[in-house]
Amino acid sequence: MNNRIKELRLDLGLSQESFGKQIKIGRSSVSKIESGENNPSDQTISLICKEFNVNEEWLRTGKGGDENRYVQATPYQKAYNRFGYIMENSSPSKKAALSMLLELLYTVPDDAWNSIMEEFNEIKKEG
Repeated sequence: MNNRIKELRLDLGLSQESFGKQIKIGRSSVSKIESGENNPSDQTISLICKEFNVNEEWLRTGKGGDENRYVQATPYQKAYNRFGYIMENSSPSKKAALSMLLELLYTVPDDAWNSIMEEFNEIKKEG
């Protein structure tokens, strides 16, 4: 598994520092995992899989070969996973703010979303 983590990082074109930052561990921890000095925790494995859309079975066992390295996630699945990750790893005040924002979004009628998305796309173009 340690070699697969290194292969994955290199495939993604990330330094040990950048890779570690995205999964909340330091560069030295990534180095120790890749060298086999340490094994990744279940939490680290889970974060790698969520952050980089990696097939956990491939990461743990190599089963399926490199063609099964990544999980094909829809944009909605990626957003759902990202939101869950943010909620799990945020401060209590940030969780409260995000929860309030989500509750506010629930109050928007379905027929208003097309207009909102058009406005959002205009703002993105301007920025």
